[in-house]
Amino acid sequence: MHLQAKRLSKLALSPVLLLLTMMSTVVWAEEAQRWQMNMSPGVTEIGAKIYDLHMIALWICVWIGVVVFGVMLYSVVTHRKSKGAESADFHESTSVEIAWTVVPFLILLVIAFPATNTLLDVYDFEDSELDILVTGYQWKWKYEYIDADGENVSFFSNLRTDKSEIYNDDSKGEHYLLEVDEPVVIPVNTKVRFLITGNDVIHAWWVPALAVKKDAVPGFINETWTKVTKTGVYRGQCAELCGRDHGFMPIVVNVVEADEYTAWLAGKKSQAAEIKSLMGKQFTLDEQMVAGKTIYNRSCAACHGMNGEGGVGKAIAGGAISTGIVGDHLRVAVDGVPGTAMQAFGGQLNDVDMAAVVTYQRNAFGNNMGDIVQPIDVYNYKQSK
Repeated sequence: MHLQAKRLSKLALSPVLLLLTMMSTVVWAEEAQRWQMNMSPGVTEIGAKIYDLHMIALWICVWIGVVVFGVMLYSVVTHRKSKGAESADFHESTSVEIAWTVVPFLILLVIAFPATNTLLDVYDFEDSELDILVTGYQWKWKYEYIDADGENVSFFSNLRTDKSEIYNDDSKGEHYLLEVDEPVVIPVNTKVRFLITGNDVIHAWWVPALAVKKDAVPGFINETWTKVTKTGVYRGQCAELCGRDHGFMPIVVNVVEADEYTAWLAGKKSQAAEIKSLMGKQFTLDEQMVAGKTIYNRSCAACHGMNGEGGVGKAIAGGAISTGIVGDHLRVAVDGVPGTAMQAFGGQLNDVDMAAVVTYQRNAFGNNMGDIVQPIDVYNYKQSK
């Protein structure tokens, strides 16, 4: 009797647990977004469709669980041995075999239509209003806005390291390691196509709120798109283990109104025109040192040290390259060193910035070489190759 009582108590507990599961599922569905327990629909049309598809599949799974466990509970209670029930043999039951074939087919059919429509929308790259080429570097992103008239605008987006300016205190802050010096800017309610590739290793461009995640593979161009329906700042990260410092290449997308985007793009084109106009200017040593320090701290210090002491890369202070022939210094800075961590910065820095940072390296950290590299020197070197 004691053993039978234990069995009955366990059976009585089953419907209670099932009821609690159903209640918690309903509460979870209502509160999931607030407590971040569920997927987020994001701020895009395609993100909302993916979320709806997810919820359809979720509720189908919930009801399958309710039916299956309900039948199991009914069978255990009604056909238990203590009531004299004997097991039946329906191994050759045609009806049962048809049922367990047809029912799953119908369930899959219910999911198939919305899933197919959503998948077709995900891969619909036609009729984009704006194209942006995204290139992954170790460890930064390059963005190039493709213009039909050939007036492309491009810039690099780096992790911001000036924490005190970002957070106003010594704490890491809400967006620690998720701030950049140059965010991507796109207009709201505009279909934007991203052409994604890599320069060195495989990266992945991932912004959850925009329902975008695509691998950046060297030698290949992958496509994805988004159409954001709400202005704001949306953040992401490289989602591929791309090597040392993988966690230091965040993504920030600033979605703005159309007129604000137009003004921003005009400003970027004006900056590009200004850089072209500086190509023929002869800068003083002081001017190059001021500009070069900023570029060095942003692009070189992570490997060569804030004081040129070296680290991942060789030391700049007293280094053979930075105190040697100017042409060799340009060659290393522009072309990189194959097989090492020294990247080719000729495509990452414009000629004006390259001249400034090389000048800075040759005259900072006690090197004091007295050389002044001008933008035209960088241009001539590239043309001579």
